[in-house]
Amino acid sequence: MSITRRIAVKVGSNVLTRADGTLDITRMSALVDQLAAMRHQGIEVVLITSGAVASGRSELHLPQEAIDRMSSVEQRQLYSAVGQAKLMSRYVELFRDHGLHVGQVLTMKENFAPGEQYDNQRQCMTAMLSHGVLPIVNENDTVCVTELMFTDNDELSGLVALMLECDTLIILSNIDGIYTGLPSDPASRLIARIAPADDISPCIQASKSEHGRGGMQSKHATARRVQMAGTRVLIANGKRDEVLTRLLADPAGIPHTEFVPYCQ
Repeated sequence: MSITRRIAVKVGSNVLTRADGTLDITRMSALVDQLAAMRHQGIEVVLITSGAVASGRSELHLPQEAIDRMSSVEQRQLYSAVGQAKLMSRYVELFRDHGLHVGQVLTMKENFAPGEQYDNQRQCMTAMLSHGVLPIVNENDTVCVTELMFTDNDELSGLVALMLECDTLIILSNIDGIYTGLPSDPASRLIARIAPADDISPCIQASKSEHGRGGMQSKHATARRVQMAGTRVLIANGKRDEVLTRLLADPAGIPHTEFVPYCQ
């Protein structure tokens, strides 16, 4: 296997969120410890994070009658506006404990169309990486609504991984990867390796995640796109202890699905 020099890690809402929809600080701290260890090993890391809405919900504790008076778009904008600041503040504190600097990149779908905005965004994140700053990327949820939105942060993570020519994209969900059927079905088995020519579309479930906008259908679409561009993709369970450390040290020792990159 080639030496990994740059990794994009996407952390989904269901990894960072408790059952009540609020932010899981303990899980967040554990993931930061692992990301910091990767940086100290000389690996450049880009973090694509969900959690702004959960962070805002944790902060505001709005009464139900106030929530009922808002549309779903207004709720998302309000929680994100409050939560994004809290989320980044928490990341700054956690990474500072490891002697690392982070920088925030709030983006929109239009920034990934070819042109000046794309070039500026890539230049910004490349400069951050070259100066030892870990980019933390999220969608600008206070502005992005309807047609301006990414499908979810899975799509965003794939675009970032390709933009920065990452060796590997790791997508952390709340299940171990892609199964032959419903993960809850005892008869289903985890698909460990997916080659570019493999057709697993009959196995992909259309259901969405509980706290996020994505689902395995979105992860599969993103992984395929990135795989065909020549980048390896790993889908794993972000709630497993030391998941990132174990994926890098001994992938065979932890359940996951690998999309083997297409080689031209």
